[in-house]
Amino acid sequence: MLAMMRSGGPCLSCPARYRVRLGMAGALRSQARSASPARRAALLLVAALAILTLLAGCGSSDNGVASKSPKEILQASKAAAISANSVHVVGVSKVQRSSFTIDAHLARDRARSRISLLGSGYEAIRIGGTVYVKGPPAFYTRLGARLGKPLHVPRGTWLKAPAGSGPLGELAALTDLPKELNRVLSTSAYLTKGVSTTIDGQKAIALKEKAKLYEGVLYVASTGKPYPLLFLKNGGRERGRTSFTGWDQDVSLSAPSPSVGVDSLTR
Repeated sequence: MLAMMRSGGPCLSCPARYRVRLGMAGALRSQARSASPARRAALLLVAALAILTLLAGCGSSDNGVASKSPKEILQASKAAAISANSVHVVGVSKVQRSSFTIDAHLARDRARSRISLLGSGYEAIRIGGTVYVKGPPAFYTRLGARLGKPLHVPRGTWLKAPAGSGPLGELAALTDLPKELNRVLSTSAYLTKGVSTTIDGQKAIALKEKAKLYEGVLYVASTGKPYPLLFLKNGGRERGRTSFTGWDQDVSLSAPSPSVGVDSLTR
């Protein structure tokens, strides 16, 4: 609280009405600098009480998921995640010698994902209904084999195609916020509830699952919205770690260039 008062900066995870009021508390602190000692003490006291009152309802209130059944916790977390405006997902998953990594900034109408699969990486950007992808020569060789025709893509050029279908539709799925979060959070495994803990300063409830390939733990925020925070696969044949941060933060992207339509290269 003291750090917040010194900076005058509102909590970015709080609703707008709280940020406005925290800003007003900061203004009171500024007025106190030039006030008489008695008035300064009064202004600082009012500002401190205002912040304490607001913090009681700003992300620190219990959201009730910890008291729900394991299935209900997962459903609540998935619903919150899929309805979010944006998120930053960073994950790595390994099965024996095969690995998959993703670093994705996902928003409703735009996204940027960096993916590595089976030793071949690529980058995908989605702006509205258009997806752009770029990768090394090995990536274009594999993509061309799938399309039935070699692709000769100029160095540094992005491939462009509709995101919903066509030759890049499957790759675009990893830039779709609802689809990607639904994929990550879907499971048919047996679920049990773990203990309450803290993940990066956020109170959370652990949700354990036991699948055929792995044993994992999903940590779900137990204050504020029940967003997933961290998913660990730490037993069985598959191991991995996926973090979810930056919920509802702005994602600024623009269409990359130069770009060329995939259709023009496969005719």
